[in-house]
Amino acid sequence: MDSILMDDPWAVDPAGFADCHGSGARLRFLLNYAVLAPSGHNTQPWLFRLRGDDLLELRADRSRALPVVDPADRALTISCGAALANLRHAAAALGEALEVTVLPDPGDRDLLAAIRGLGPCPAAPASARLLRAITARRTTRFAFAPDPVPEPLRVEAIAAAEEAGAARLHWFDAPARRHALAALVAEGDRIQMADPAFRHELSAWMRSRRGAGRDGLSGAAFGMPDLFTFAAALVVRTFDMGAGQAARDQELAEGSPALAVLATPGDTPRDWIATGEALQRTLLAVTAGGFTASFLNQSIEVASLRPRLAAELGEPGVPQILLRIGRGPRPIAAVRRPVREVLREAEA
Repeated sequence: MDSILMDDPWAVDPAGFADCHGSGARLRFLLNYAVLAPSGHNTQPWLFRLRGDDLLELRADRSRALPVVDPADRALTISCGAALANLRHAAAALGEALEVTVLPDPGDRDLLAAIRGLGPCPAAPASARLLRAITARRTTRFAFAPDPVPEPLRVEAIAAAEEAGAARLHWFDAPARRHALAALVAEGDRIQMADPAFRHELSAWMRSRRGAGRDGLSGAAFGMPDLFTFAAALVVRTFDMGAGQAARDQELAEGSPALAVLATPGDTPRDWIATGEALQRTLLAVTAGGFTASFLNQSIEVASLRPRLAAELGEPGVPQILLRIGRGPRPIAAVRRPVREVLREAEA
């Protein structure tokens, strides 16, 4: 197994798929792509269980939950949905047929999807571009250039998000509409940072890239030396810096060429998985088009603000993700746990 699993999944080489014989080996290899999905605080809240040689389970790892900012495990489930989307794209690009059943067992809330490998199939040429985007994607927390998002890319991102029909991407590029959303983001910052429990949870996941856990948020993601991560966590835990954070995030939001909200008809685990898949498809389309994105979910995470964000959509829908999209510097990739740490083997 070790020969097809990377110590650093970001370095996965698609050529290695040709050396995988049997559905089990191919599914293990595809997990190198699945674990590159984004997650809140880089918690990587997924587990995989391979049963026999052809059945892979995607399971929620609730030991990595964020009970303050994500009390219902909504964002946790979205992150797992994004990992599922990566798995699907990689399989299509490399030529493995999959049968995916979402939420197959109502009695097992941790079992989010069952993925059966059906064997080799013709590779989808269009998916090769998205396969490259999986390893190129970054969450960029810096200011974007003012270049507008080209209309063809906007259309592609919306179509990608809505491919399965369960989520819709609402696009905001007019200044007045971006201003309204940015004000909600800033209000969310002030509310969250005033809460000591929120700050403590956030600081607990601020960790050096050199740590053995290979998870969490390094200071390097915010433009500071990784060695300063511990000091930054101490400051976050101790002081309410909501006013400064609100001002910065409002400026980032208003200065971004576009904001986009992913919304679903309902607010159930099935909607959340659909959101995760739609999110990752959006991010891959944006990345393949030479742009990037980052998250501004404060007005979704603060329950009192979520209805106000919903009102900005102009039609019924439950907001799940708020993105800013533009062209910006490509930061260093966030660390990832190797697949061997998140994969369990079991008899069929």
